[in-house]
Amino acid sequence: MATLYVSPHLDDFRSILALLAAEASPSSGVRIITDDPPAALCARCTPALVVGMGDSAAVLSGANAVAWYLALQGKRAGAGAKQQSEVWQWLSFADNELIPSSCAAVFPLMGVTLDKKLQQTSGADLFRVLKVLDKTLEPRTYLVGESVTLADMAVASALLLPFKYALEPSDRKAVSNVTRWFTTCINQPHFIKVLGKVKLCEKVVPITTNAETKASTRPLPAAANSTAGDMAEVTSNGPPKTEAQLKKEAKRREKLEKFQQKKQMEAKKKTQPATEKKAKPEKKELGVISYNIPTPSGEKKDVLTPLPDSYSPQYVEAAWYPWWEKQGFFKPEYGQRQSISDPNPKGIFMMCIPPPNVTGSLHLGHALTNAIQDCLTRWHRMCGKTTLWNPGCDHAGIATQVVVEKKLMRDKGMSRHDLGRDKFIEEVWKWKNEKGDRIYHQLKKLGSSLDWDRACFTMDPKLSYAVQEAFIRMHDEGVIYRSKRLVNWSCALNSAISDIEVDKKELTGRTLLPVPGYKDKVEFGVLVSFAYKVDGSDEEVVVATTRIETMLGDAAVAVHPDDSRYRHLKGKMVKHPFCERKMPVVFDNFVDMSFGTGAVKITPAHDHTDYEVGVRHSLPFLNILDENGLLINVPLPFLGMKRFDARKAVFEALQARGHFKEVKDNPMVVPVCSRSKDIVEPLLKPQWYVNCTEMGKQAADAVREGRLKIIPEHHLKTWFNWMDNIRDWCISRQLWWGHRIPAYFITIDDPSVKPGEDVDGHYWVSGRTLQEAREKAAKRFNVTPDKVKLRQDEDVLDTWFSSGIFPFSIFGWPNETQDLSVFYPGTLLETGHDILFFWVARMVMMGLKLTGKLPFKEVYLHAVVRDAHGRKMSKSLGNVIDPLDVITGISLEGLHTQLTHSNLDPVEVERAKQGQKSDYPNGIPECGTDALRFALCAYTSQGRDINLDVNRILGYRHFCNKLWNAVKFAVKTLGDNFVPLEKAQLHGEEIIPDRWILSRLSAAVALCDASFKVYDFPAVTTAIYNFWLYELCDVYLECVKPVLGEEGDERRAGACRQTLYTCLDVGLRLLSPIMPFVTEELYQRLPRRQPQLDAPSISVTPYPDAQEFCWNSDEVDRNMDFVMNVVKTIRSLRADYNLTKTRADCYLQCADGATLFLVQTSSAQIQTLSYSQAVIALSAEQAVPAGCAVAIASDRCTVNLMIKGLINVDKELSKLQAKKGELDKLMEKLQDKLAKSDYRDKVPFKVQQQDAEKLRQSQTELDKVKEAMDNFSKMI
Repeated sequence: MATLYVSPHLDDFRSILALLAAEASPSSGVRIITDDPPAALCARCTPALVVGMGDSAAVLSGANAVAWYLALQGKRAGAGAKQQSEVWQWLSFADNELIPSSCAAVFPLMGVTLDKKLQQTSGADLFRVLKVLDKTLEPRTYLVGESVTLADMAVASALLLPFKYALEPSDRKAVSNVTRWFTTCINQPHFIKVLGKVKLCEKVVPITTNAETKASTRPLPAAANSTAGDMAEVTSNGPPKTEAQLKKEAKRREKLEKFQQKKQMEAKKKTQPATEKKAKPEKKELGVISYNIPTPSGEKKDVLTPLPDSYSPQYVEAAWYPWWEKQGFFKPEYGQRQSISDPNPKGIFMMCIPPPNVTGSLHLGHALTNAIQDCLTRWHRMCGKTTLWNPGCDHAGIATQVVVEKKLMRDKGMSRHDLGRDKFIEEVWKWKNEKGDRIYHQLKKLGSSLDWDRACFTMDPKLSYAVQEAFIRMHDEGVIYRSKRLVNWSCALNSAISDIEVDKKELTGRTLLPVPGYKDKVEFGVLVSFAYKVDGSDEEVVVATTRIETMLGDAAVAVHPDDSRYRHLKGKMVKHPFCERKMPVVFDNFVDMSFGTGAVKITPAHDHTDYEVGVRHSLPFLNILDENGLLINVPLPFLGMKRFDARKAVFEALQARGHFKEVKDNPMVVPVCSRSKDIVEPLLKPQWYVNCTEMGKQAADAVREGRLKIIPEHHLKTWFNWMDNIRDWCISRQLWWGHRIPAYFITIDDPSVKPGEDVDGHYWVSGRTLQEAREKAAKRFNVTPDKVKLRQDEDVLDTWFSSGIFPFSIFGWPNETQDLSVFYPGTLLETGHDILFFWVARMVMMGLKLTGKLPFKEVYLHAVVRDAHGRKMSKSLGNVIDPLDVITGISLEGLHTQLTHSNLDPVEVERAKQGQKSDYPNGIPECGTDALRFALCAYTSQGRDINLDVNRILGYRHFCNKLWNAVKFAVKTLGDNFVPLEKAQLHGEEIIPDRWILSRLSAAVALCDASFKVYDFPAVTTAIYNFWLYELCDVYLECVKPVLGEEGDERRAGACRQTLYTCLDVGLRLLSPIMPFVTEELYQRLPRRQPQLDAPSISVTPYPDAQEFCWNSDEVDRNMDFVMNVVKTIRSLRADYNLTKTRADCYLQCADGATLFLVQTSSAQIQTLSYSQAVIALSAEQAVPAGCAVAIASDRCTVNLMIKGLINVDKELSKLQAKKGELDKLMEKLQDKLAKSDYRDKVPFKVQQQDAEKLRQSQTELDKVKEAMDNFSKMI
């Protein structure tokens, strides 16, 4: 037996770590003594572990060594080498990061005196470390793996003091992930045995101990200026300090002296007369300029007035959309063709919008979807195709019914049942007509170029007829059938709901959740174990469940056929403790023998897995819940109880009868209704189902055979997984708002015909009219129609059913219309990957089934938008962004106001406010639609998530301003009398910058064209951004300013102007699909090549074609790259010697004749771009004047910048000497740190990498400083 010596002090976290490790490995059989180890053992400190007896005994000293040994024994040190390495890194993290900051924060409360400076920064240091830990724990339950390891014990032990004494509730809220994890840890059984019930800090107060405790505990460490290890282990009579500790103390004293000197200087300054400070220039705010010229809606905006001085979204976005719409630019009929049926050699592009909910308001998911779809639509339209982007809106059965029911109760104090079905439907239509167009107005705000004349609503007569027809055809064919199965049931809504309407709330352990209809919160996240007695013996079988109330509906106990523990129970029964029911022990391969006792309770009527077991073993399906969540078919006293009241009652009854075994925390997922926030129950209900087996196979084959393309391809695995394993689809919803199911239950008024049951499909018939259904029924039962009584199903169809036929119902199917023949099948379906199955798959299946055609040729799936930190958008986190707030701007107070008007509870509101304050301390600035669209497209890499940062959107607003200023300058430079050539072409007088910018323009055109074709939106935005910002504005415009400003060579200036116009015209057209408003505003200010023939709007001009703009030249690009490299080298030298405003002569020494010629012909551009006094080209043989700073531009050219006489050499040398001293000290400190013997073992690998990078950067900087000092020394 091993013996563990630990400190008796209750808060000795090192001893606590050892005790936790010992308790977590009970098989190690450790004897615990709360005292110092005997001197004979030569243990260096407590805790100490003695393993073995007598002379062969081994002694382990120190918390980490002891805990590691014990954790290995108890298999808590990680599974495998990788996890063990991670555990060891967390031990180092606890030692080096957490313990120092924890002690510094708590020791002063215990009366221990620390260095004043250390004490002042202790709180900040602790929170810095906690924030790192919080980020790490965000996606995790435990630090390593899926269960508690030594890593959790070490880090939790190190945080025990702060959580008990220093972290108030508000502090804990700021690191919610750490708090959640810490609470989970301390509620583990072995933590509770060691620590008891840990009480968390409510308010920071000095820590007092009574006399008895003082007498029985060791004195706290006197750690005034000690390290983390000193704080934790050195007592007032501790061992002598090591050389390293003494060295650290010396450095601290040096810092303290500097600090005191600084204080003295500050005090001295206070006694001196105050000097007037220069007023800081006010930070320039983003200008807000409005368009105030009266313009009737639909009329063209005034473009004759001068452009405002700066870009303002409010000004730019005014008036354009109504004009576009009135002119019919968004209609496929726009153009010269007589009919949309006339062939267009350039092809057809058709895409339907994923219909947003009629109840919805714009969110970032909509903004992303519509930014991408509108870019594609505008691009195809500009490419000359017959283009249709069809808008529509979904009736959103559950969401709309909930909204109207709440309004009805709020306004009239009535429920829908008080009104009756017909009157309630009238109220819904009334609400829809008043509020339902809101989402359309928001889409217009985003610039979406939809054909609004073709807008559809899924409850419109045309679409409702298509839904009815689809149901009847599929029912007649037997694809739709009636069956009684488990559904997702919301007791609050009294309806089945689809999987997409079920939120999966992950719990790490015991959690109290609010449930509609219950005053108190309900407990989840616990596993209750209880026993069933085996009939005819004293033996019992222990099972466990997270829903203890469902044991009232148990029908069997299942075990694995290979489990030797239960083989003798074959053919045996177990007895239910609350009724006379006897239940068989069944043997099934689904049981996991290693989980719990290996025995599982089976409730076929209330669990999806158990349902399958019940079917396999022909078990009774005992339904114990009604539609309202009240218990039925159960014995007293549980009969009539609410389901979660019964949970508590069953638990207490099991305890009273001696069947209860234990309850423990259990990580689990709780299904929550996204609409009502109710806990979803699996419930047996007769419903209508679609047999998806054959349709799913056809949909999978369409992709396998290449007839349907899914982009990006990494979604194919998900597609095939769903389609190949597809289950039948429940399409019944117990609502009033929606498409009422056109199915009728048959009753025959004839004693010779046996009455039918609801679940028997033979007694159901569908029909377009009551008369048609009656005739079908009469024919089926061979009776006259007058003998038939029909009752229409009260339920409505799942909203996804009508959405599934949306691509062809919008064109009038089943009628053969012109639109159906021209636009179906469509070209593309673009949507988020999160509804690949719920919508995309169903459209493919139903399109193939009902029309025999795929509804589209390609599916492009974009990523899901998350916040800047990668978190899912959630109202409770305060990170949900309304795109309109980004477009128009909103203050922090405005964001807070939105929260107070939401449905969040007060606690969530406060947490959300903190999130908003952290992410948007100054609110959200006005960014405009164009900047938002550009940002969303730039973010759309072909992955699963987009981490959207509002600051990046603001950056693209600044890009708009750069664009604005460039076009303003260019238009002014072109002059009022400028006339562009009828066709973009080379003039013959172009200089190097002209040929280069046309080459770069051609490259941008080719890249945009290729990238649009493969949906690579980031490549499109990057190409356009780089062209405008880094090539046109930063280089070309600067190069040609002298040419355009000089009087003289008018032919060169004319070529320059034609080149500049081409860049503006083509550059704006390239950008137009992404930024429609600002490009329209600027394009309207440009002169036209052919005023009588050119399109009235940029939105219907031809998109630049790579065949037309084919001036890409590798040679020109290489030469200009060389010139820019020389310019950058000169600029770098100027910056090194602080010549920001002083011009200097530059001598460029060239290695060969070709380079010399290139420099000579480009000297004007080099001089302009590098801000040089003069640029002199020298051959390799020519001498360079003395007094120059030297830098290598390339292997062909050396830059020599004349600095003699322009700088104070002594002053510069003094600065460099000081800088060298700082770098020497920094590097010495880093090298000392790296040289420590335990550095590689104790310091986390990531920190080691950071240290190595710091050292490398410091060395590079030091080399540059030395080189500069050498150059200056030569000038003295």
